[in-house]
Amino acid sequence: MSGIASIALATSGDLVFVEDEKSLFAALASPAAAVIVGEFPKEESSRGKAGSKPLLIAKNPRLAFARAARLLYATPDRQPGTPSSAVVHASARLGKDVMLAERAVVGEKAEIGHGTWIGSGAVIGAGVSIGSDCEIYPNVTIYPGARLGDRVIIHAGAVLGADGFGYVRDAATGRHEKFPQVGRLEIGDDVEIGANSTIDRGALEVTRIGRGAKIDNLVHIGHNCQIGEDVVIAAQTGLSGSIVIEKNVVLGGQVGIGEHARIEEGVMLGGQGGVLPNKVLRGKGVAFWGTPARPLREYLKQLAALARLARKD
Repeated sequence: MSGIASIALATSGDLVFVEDEKSLFAALASPAAAVIVGEFPKEESSRGKAGSKPLLIAKNPRLAFARAARLLYATPDRQPGTPSSAVVHASARLGKDVMLAERAVVGEKAEIGHGTWIGSGAVIGAGVSIGSDCEIYPNVTIYPGARLGDRVIIHAGAVLGADGFGYVRDAATGRHEKFPQVGRLEIGDDVEIGANSTIDRGALEVTRIGRGAKIDNLVHIGHNCQIGEDVVIAAQTGLSGSIVIEKNVVLGGQVGIGEHARIEEGVMLGGQGGVLPNKVLRGKGVAFWGTPARPLREYLKQLAALARLARKD
């Protein structure tokens, strides 16, 4: 096997996966070299249909396929070194086999761990610490003092550690004066941050993104937010300042959350859901929806009641 593919596009050298009996027959009829399947085809009837095509049985076929893909999928050919167009401050420390692309900038006293790749036009600010085996894609900007763990992936155009949106209004003049934004941004191991997302530094404290969090494109996270481990945040979500998102929370696309809200462990908040400032959502495994967000069953009952009222009119 030399690659991976969907069933529809598979060639003779590809690995595919299926998660149900219906898709299995299509996979067996495809040119694919082998199929990762669930435990359902253990019966002799299913095995017989396989013919000479190997079936690789896994409890979670999608997960097994993802892991196999890392071994089979071609990785970019990146060579360690610093091109002449890159700018690296004399006090910066680069680990073994660090790879810098054209026009990358590494600031004063920045530290980059071994095996990390910095893409074209990326700017790594003064005092930034980046761990080992990270991927920083083109035109990423990391403001001074931010800290990234190991195996972090930052996609193109993301801005990390910018000032938060904090102002104090002078009642006498009506003007807004900037509140100090002198805190830090800390990002744990194995975090992935999507293209053009923005995460602000803390105002006086720390904005923290926990280990294994996955953040989609075009997400904004305000200052002082605390994002727990293995949190998943879909595109166009916006978080105000000082929000706590506990571990294993899932936020759908275009979610909006007000300042000082708290989303407790394991909550799932559906797309375009809204949480008002200072509110708490709790219930491990409970799905919420709507604005203001409430449990899905309650939300659907309210929609049905509204529909009945509309019919009466």
